[in-house]
Amino acid sequence: MGAHKFILASASPRRKVLLEKAGYDFRVVVSGVDESLFSTESVTSIEHTKQLALAKAKDVAKRNPTELVMGADTVVDFNGKIIGKPDDANHAEEITRMLFSEPHDVITGVAVVRVCGGIEMVEAAVTKVFPKQLTEEQILYHIKNGKWEGKAGAYGIQETGDEFVERIDGSFTNVIGLPMELVAKMLAKATA
Repeated sequence: MGAHKFILASASPRRKVLLEKAGYDFRVVVSGVDESLFSTESVTSIEHTKQLALAKAKDVAKRNPTELVMGADTVVDFNGKIIGKPDDANHAEEITRMLFSEPHDVITGVAVVRVCGGIEMVEAAVTKVFPKQLTEEQILYHIKNGKWEGKAGAYGIQETGDEFVERIDGSFTNVIGLPMELVAKMLAKATA
């Protein structure tokens, strides 16, 4: 087994691309975890992402006990409130108007698990995003073009980048969906 051979327990195409670009040797096995069963009521956004990342990793790891499995979960936190993926265009517009009014945090929980060997690590990365004030035309175009679909916070920085974001404080790849600096550190520790 290579130093960084593992299973990614995620269907996210953005996470897959980030890992491929970084040269990792991995395969994708999507977890069967029902995210709606995880309440956001009594936990912080950081705890929520860590719980989900760990649940996803453990779900795949129990079917692949000898392999290292990575799970991840990303949310946007706006003043302590978790903003997930929009349900429809109206919801996406509501989220966009809210998030692009003031700074918000993008939080990704990352878990690395291997049943055989008892490896279980979970950490989170937080990146503060300072948005640009969007014009009415920009908001409506964003909703119309559908690039908000399937994305926490209804946007993807890799697609909207400079147009939507003034600056970020923290990991850029975290805002895409996987904090690669944290991933490298956790995989090195798990395979040491």
